[in-house]
Amino acid sequence: MKPGTLWLVPNTLDLGDGSELADVLPQGVLRRAAALTHWVVEDTKSARAFLKRVDALIPLVQPLQTLRIEEVPRARKGSGEAITAARWQALLAPAQAGHDMGLLSEAGMPAVADPGAEMVAAAHALGVPVAALSGPSALMLALAASGLNGQSFAFVGYLPQDAGAREARLRELEALSRRLQQTQLFIETPYRNAVLLQALLMTLAPTTRLAVSCGLTLAGGWTCSERIDRWRQRQPAMPDRVPAVFALLAG
Repeated sequence: MKPGTLWLVPNTLDLGDGSELADVLPQGVLRRAAALTHWVVEDTKSARAFLKRVDALIPLVQPLQTLRIEEVPRARKGSGEAITAARWQALLAPAQAGHDMGLLSEAGMPAVADPGAEMVAAAHALGVPVAALSGPSALMLALAASGLNGQSFAFVGYLPQDAGAREARLRELEALSRRLQQTQLFIETPYRNAVLLQALLMTLAPTTRLAVSCGLTLAGGWTCSERIDRWRQRQPAMPDRVPAVFALLAG
């Protein structure tokens, strides 16, 4: 039997509130999402909220409560455990039986800075076709809006929470950026945005360029890209409930 396709369905970046779905996601994505009956998602609650928004524009192929929606399994932090191949195979059983499936993150592109990457790897290993749909990616939008080097860049995830370890990591990233002329992208939990910004202003060299993108695709979203010495003069406030992407390029 020919397997179904695992469709990587982009979500909005507003965490369920604040933007018109049709303004952010292409019509083709909405049609594809409305037609899928099997889903693997980062979070069931936010996935159902997303599908309700889709249903308001394009009716779902069957009632929401009848859709098969399962969460991406994640190993406990520090446990050293790994999700078994059998678990991934069970999740992908509908695709192996010929059904198309959707993979959905809480925000943005699934499998990018997202636990869904392992699901995609498992699909490839099982011979299940994978297709990514067009939609917002906070990392790419932030990079494009930053004015920093878009020819060479790296996403390094979250920085350490411990102040000393965070400072050491920032100095390491700044040195790497200077040597390679490579933009370094990273993120933080929203309620620690202000703490991270202050760490950046205290640690980085005055000539290093820093870009911060906050609330991307939202009505009040913004990107500011300046040298650190200019940032220190401005001391902007950072919201504590809105996701942000940070990027640096050493001068």
